[in-house]
Amino acid sequence: MHPEPDEFVVDWPSLGYLAADWCQQHCIVPDGFKRGLPYVMADWQLWCTVNHYRVREDALWNPDEPRVSTNFHYRRSQVVAPQKSGKGPWTAAIIALEGLGPTVFVGWATDGDVYDCADHSCDCGWVYAYEPGEPMGVPRPTPLIQLTANSKEQTANVYRPLKAMFRGGGLDVEQTRTGEEFIRLPDDGRIDTVTSSARSKLGNPVTFVLHDESGIYTKRNGMVEVADTQLRGLAGMDARGIETTNCWDPTQQSTAQATFEAPAKDIFRFYREPPSGLKYTNRDDRRKIHRYVYQGSWWVNLDAIEGLAAELIAKGETAQAERFFGNRQVRGAGSWLPDGLWDSRTTNRAAPPPGTAVCGGFDGSDTSDFSVIRLETMDGHQFTPTYGPDRRPTIWNPEEWGGRIPRSKVHAAWDELSRRYTFVRVYCDPPKWDSEIDDWALLYGDETFIKWVTYRPVQMHAALERTVTDLESGRISTDACEVTRRHVGNARRAARPGERYILAKPSEGEKIDAAMSSTLAHEARADALAAGWSAAPPDRRVIVYR
Repeated sequence: MHPEPDEFVVDWPSLGYLAADWCQQHCIVPDGFKRGLPYVMADWQLWCTVNHYRVREDALWNPDEPRVSTNFHYRRSQVVAPQKSGKGPWTAAIIALEGLGPTVFVGWATDGDVYDCADHSCDCGWVYAYEPGEPMGVPRPTPLIQLTANSKEQTANVYRPLKAMFRGGGLDVEQTRTGEEFIRLPDDGRIDTVTSSARSKLGNPVTFVLHDESGIYTKRNGMVEVADTQLRGLAGMDARGIETTNCWDPTQQSTAQATFEAPAKDIFRFYREPPSGLKYTNRDDRRKIHRYVYQGSWWVNLDAIEGLAAELIAKGETAQAERFFGNRQVRGAGSWLPDGLWDSRTTNRAAPPPGTAVCGGFDGSDTSDFSVIRLETMDGHQFTPTYGPDRRPTIWNPEEWGGRIPRSKVHAAWDELSRRYTFVRVYCDPPKWDSEIDDWALLYGDETFIKWVTYRPVQMHAALERTVTDLESGRISTDACEVTRRHVGNARRAARPGERYILAKPSEGEKIDAAMSSTLAHEARADALAAGWSAAPPDRRVIVYR
């Protein structure tokens, strides 16, 4: 997702070099032993700056019809980096730049063109000489900037170094006022801090927005709505923004994850993902991971990072340490499966041929959750079958069917599958489907289609643990069904008495039905094997549903 440090090659126009030099001239190191010295960007910070301010080669400037965002190659940027790698000071400098510095493209330089701070109400004396053909910039009039985070304490990660830069560097120009929650800028501009509780500021015209730690923006805490509202505001003001975050928990469906996975090509993404072959719980591998993800952040003491990571691992908080310091997308504590286990059992194996004996699992719903059929062969390969002339997978999302599961389609799928495969044993969760399961038992054999209640803690816990164990030992393989992969990733352990657990959703929007169906299919296969895999071929009587 990112170039290696020796591949930081720029062969396209950008305001980024002007921007970085402006920041070095006007911003200071906000804290530590080097507090007060000029702020110099690390290589990865400069790379992100140059990309964010990359100018389109066909960019045009017309003062009578000014364009801002559409003159840039990227509509917005996302930076995914570990804790203490320097995201806060870097974004503080970028916010200062957006408030007072040259961020608007105004044409292409010719010989002798310069950017002179004196022309923009700054008496620092700094002058930047353009190369011929280099894009030129000026400050944006009336800058209205929002620094956004989930809480006031979180905004301090950026706002604290920003205040230090304004109060101790070259930013304290005439008409600026630095307060505890906002900074007043010349030309009636301002920088505001915004949290989930400061919704009165949403909808305001904005010229730049920082979404800090977007990996914890979820629907549950209301920050997804906040971010979406601000993005609409940016679009309406012909403006752009930057999003920074540690790696996220994939089960939480955060704003960061949505941005990272979006198909949009006009978002710049910087993410140093460690090599997949390195294991974070292995001390030597962990050090290699830290060296890789913190490369260029010269202020980071990797021994200190190692000490804290090892402490978290010892406390059972490996996933947190791996996200925060290893820069990996791993599921948080409480996830049903260890991260990467399901993917490690995914194969490209073709669907079994007609006549294959299979076991199955069915978890059904009516209007809210999915309904899913999963099958498993005698040798432990799970797959989502297809049905109908258009070969639809046996996964029904009620939102795709007018808000209600199409029961006739489920019946049709079972009928077609019963003619394609030989059902040995199928476990079906009965809530909302009792009558239909009775009909399937009549059609295909009451010793084949069996009601299996998933809310029984003792039985469900044992089935889930069997599935985990058999995945870890390689007794189960699976197809590449993306819905099942997502549902398995969403599934969380919900504690029950006696050190048992069942599965639960992290939130209403994060479904787990395919994970349940997979567990039922595997339990059916295990019980069938224990019984000698001796079920008789099904009865082929036909019932027509209208």
